Amino acid sequence: MSTILAMSAVESAAAPTKANADGVVQRQTMSFDKFLSWEPEGGLTEWVNGEGVQYMAATNSHQKVVEFLVALLKLFVRSERLGQIFTGPYTMRANEGSSGREPDLFFVSKENLARVTDKVLLGPADLVVEVVSDDSVNRDRVEKFDEYEAAGIPEYWVIDPRPHRKRADFFLLNTEGRYQQVTTNDGIYRSSQLANFWLKVEWLWEDDPDVLAALASILRADKVVEALKRP
Repeated sequence: MSTILAMSAVESAAAPTKANADGVVQRQTMSFDKFLSWEPEGGLTEWVNGEGVQYMAATNSHQKVVEFLVALLKLFVRSERLGQIFTGPYTMRANEGSSGREPDLFFVSKENLARVTDKVLLGPADLVVEVVSDDSVNRDRVEKFDEYEAAGIPEYWVIDPRPHRKRADFFLLNTEGRYQQVTTNDGIYRSSQLANFWLKVEWLWEDDPDVLAALASILRADKVVEALKRP
């Protein structure tokens, strides 16, 4: 009987915890330093209002867009020697005392690489991209929007790949330090922080987006080859 109870307890402990309506699997009060060494299994983790928060794992449609953008932007940034692209689980703390966020991807220019430490970016990125899931709408469009604006992050993309949405919004800080939405022309967005980079929005909704074809549309052929060769 005791063996059965013990096995039951182990199985219960190993069972995945269900997320709430906001996608939160668990939250624990902790310092930011402790958060940086906190490693729960699976899902996104962020430090918000003095708590480590674990969110549910991303969906396939979410990850498909993230993986396409990460691959495309890494090759482009490498080719143009612009800086570095980062993804989770690397943390960004845009201002001292602010939340520790884990954007889907973010760009730090070579001029700002001194902000990069082993475990956290101490200071704002130059460009942040968040990809929306059902549970992250308020986080991405309200909480993070306000935080990134207040931190002075110059460029913010909010990509919503959900089947009933398929919407991409791009924001730039204006002279008053407020985000202003940029209207795309002919379905093409041109970045302010990634010099000479442009994105055809319809690439984001393709079932199997071709990274190399997209890169070849943006760069000269010799630049594509150079990007692929560089470590």
